Amino acid sequence: MRVLSGIQPTGRFHWGNYFGAIQQYIDLQGSDEAYYFIANLHALTTVRDPELLRQYTLDAAIDLLALGLDPERAVLFVQSDVPEVSELCWLLMTGAPMGLLERCHAYKDKKAKGLPADAGLFTYPVLMAADILIYDADTVPVGEDQIQHIEVCRDLAASFNHHFGETFVTPKAKLLESSKKVPGTDGEKMSKSYNNTLEVFEDAKAQRKKIMRITTDSRPMDQPKEPETDHLYQLYSLFASEAELADMAAMYRRGGFGYGDVKKALAELAERFWAEPRARRAEFEAHPERVCEILADGASRARRKAAQVLDRARKACGLKL
Repeated sequence: MRVLSGIQPTGRFHWGNYFGAIQQYIDLQGSDEAYYFIANLHALTTVRDPELLRQYTLDAAIDLLALGLDPERAVLFVQSDVPEVSELCWLLMTGAPMGLLERCHAYKDKKAKGLPADAGLFTYPVLMAADILIYDADTVPVGEDQIQHIEVCRDLAASFNHHFGETFVTPKAKLLESSKKVPGTDGEKMSKSYNNTLEVFEDAKAQRKKIMRITTDSRPMDQPKEPETDHLYQLYSLFASEAELADMAAMYRRGGFGYGDVKKALAELAERFWAEPRARRAEFEAHPERVCEILADGASRARRKAAQVLDRARKACGLKL
């Protein structure tokens, strides 16, 4: 099984990023081959400050390594360090139906809100398809909001294969149940856009304060509550053991507790969960040259595979004699 996924460097990773995607990277890096990249070309649609993009890219690499991505078991690299992907993107673009791209939710949502949408956002799914197809990936771990883009990738691969012969492996998405929605501090989906995030590597004391300010309902303490529909309980379930979760669910259904008790328990579990990654991050941050070496080696390994697939595509469509 060849696994591939990418993550944009548009800010520091939050709990939604980890439980929605990065956790899957770590779990799947024992596959036959695993390619994970920092999608800085995609990030250009939103990050227009070059120094900030460079810092976000380095931070993303350090964070991924600290969270357990092992360069001995997976290929970690920066998207723009593999120029072959941009050429493959153009090959796919020549056969990408406008209607297909117009139906993609990222573009539709921006247009619906009256926001300007550039060509980068419009063709984002094609670049994503090139990212996937150029490594012959057959498994793509993604969050629920990216499922549509995997379907676009499959459509573009099938169209190319139909016109030019079997060239690309058709990928499948892998979605964990727990990745469907990680609630933010306001109960909505955790997202930088909503300013409701809990960052993985923010200061533990600052994070505890954020947790204690999580929005809750105004039901009295003695009233029983259904745990499964409560976003505070959902956050607690990300870190709790089966026994801890069972005890918390029983307390919810029994009533007679305050949300402050749940928040304190959540803060303690989260601090314990992130302690080891925080320590690893400090080590990598102290040696950025080592991180750059890992990324350079990853790019070299990724380019070897990308060159093979691009050569195959060039021959198939007549660009190479």
